[in-house]
Amino acid sequence: MPMHYAIRLVAGTFVLGSLALGYWVNPAWFLFTAFVGVNLIQSAFTRWCLMEKILAKLGVAEPVAAIRPQAA
Repeated sequence: MPMHYAIRLVAGTFVLGSLALGYWVNPAWFLFTAFVGVNLIQSAFTRWCLMEKILAKLGVAEPVAAIRPQAA
């Protein structure tokens, strides 16, 4: 599975899981939903995502055409 699909899968799972926990367990879990949203917005502007680093260490690779050139 390409990295961008894996990140979307993890983010969606976190959002749905935290919504369920917030509804059935404790409303404080909604803060985790907000945290995921803030991280998605932050990664759109900075092009840095912690989950991307974690997934890379777990062996999820980006397709060769999607690898960004490094800035000098």
